[in-house]
Amino acid sequence: MAEPDLATLAARFGAVLRAEGVPVGPERCQRFARALAVTGCATTRELYWCAQATLVADERDLPALRRLFRLVFEGVADPAEGRGQNLPTQPSPDPPPGRARTQAGARQSGTGPPWSADRATGQEPPDLPEAPVPVLAAAAERLGSRDFAELTGDELAALMAAMRRLRVALPLRRSRRQISGRRGPAVDLRATLRQAGRSAGHPVRLRRRRPRQRTRRLVVLCDISGSMAPYARALLQLVYCAAGGVDAEVFTFATRLTRLTRTLARVSPAVALERAGRAAPDWSGGTRIGESLKAFNQRFGARGTARQAVVLVVSDGWDTGDPAEVGRQMARLSRLAYRIVWANPRSASPGYQPLAGGMAAAWPYCDAVVSAHSLTALDDLLDAIAGHAPSGARMAAPTGRGR
Repeated sequence: MAEPDLATLAARFGAVLRAEGVPVGPERCQRFARALAVTGCATTRELYWCAQATLVADERDLPALRRLFRLVFEGVADPAEGRGQNLPTQPSPDPPPGRARTQAGARQSGTGPPWSADRATGQEPPDLPEAPVPVLAAAAERLGSRDFAELTGDELAALMAAMRRLRVALPLRRSRRQISGRRGPAVDLRATLRQAGRSAGHPVRLRRRRPRQRTRRLVVLCDISGSMAPYARALLQLVYCAAGGVDAEVFTFATRLTRLTRTLARVSPAVALERAGRAAPDWSGGTRIGESLKAFNQRFGARGTARQAVVLVVSDGWDTGDPAEVGRQMARLSRLAYRIVWANPRSASPGYQPLAGGMAAAWPYCDAVVSAHSLTALDDLLDAIAGHAPSGARMAAPTGRGR
């Protein structure tokens, strides 16, 4: 009977891991098979490192990988002999007698599995050491589903590369300026006469004029109170990394309103977040959403900053002020803005209801409420900003704007 090829080996071992609760999909199995073909796996230990580097994305799954690797590959001859051959994949906790000579020869040559000698002495195989090389799984895959509140500063910085691949797509609006083209509601007389000079003065073709399309401004109002500090850092990092080239205005609030647009410009994300912490003296303080929204509407919103813009409010809705003031200021903001998106990480909980006073008052004036609590949940946030219906199952959809 012909032995399976590398693709079948990877698929069967991935199925064993998946049956034990390790999230191994077809993409990781394909990556494992490709790594086996490229490296050749000079020893069984290298075979294990290939499996760890390509099949595991979370360190909590390493014990299961080690246990199942012993179960499946224990007693296998040195894979260095099989660069052009195939490896068996069926588990064999008790190797047959014919394989005992292979194990003994492997132990004598020193090329067998590093834990095979322990079985001859009757001792339990020790835990394998951690890999001396970095796991090849990307940070986005390892940390993508974890809540931002659980990430350390280094882990959050590791997500910068993934956030740079995201793009904030804003809706378009009509500009007062017009451009010339083949189509449009009005005739461009100057362009038509200029073109007629190429056809002996006869206006063979009429040039048209149409309004220029411009992207709408993005305005971010980020709650930096104690309960929102981890999410504030993550979403400010997102704005810096993903909103490159977008006309964005960034404000933070807790007990007061602080404009950070210039602070976040033309510096690295780490420096930008450090400056944001110094520029906002109320970082990790209390929360007065109503007073902060009032300050924004009076000083910036009514003067054009929020006019026909997409406004992103990042807050959990916990307010120490008057919820009625939140409702009044949200109603005023909804008359100025084109679209209001509220990012509330608490809405990721199943069965979430807007019971907090500030969130309940703001809820009717939001076009969308999303969680944005992790990297994978940012897709719903970007869809909501762009005006698309978010696909996330935990999207808390408001009933409509109370305009």
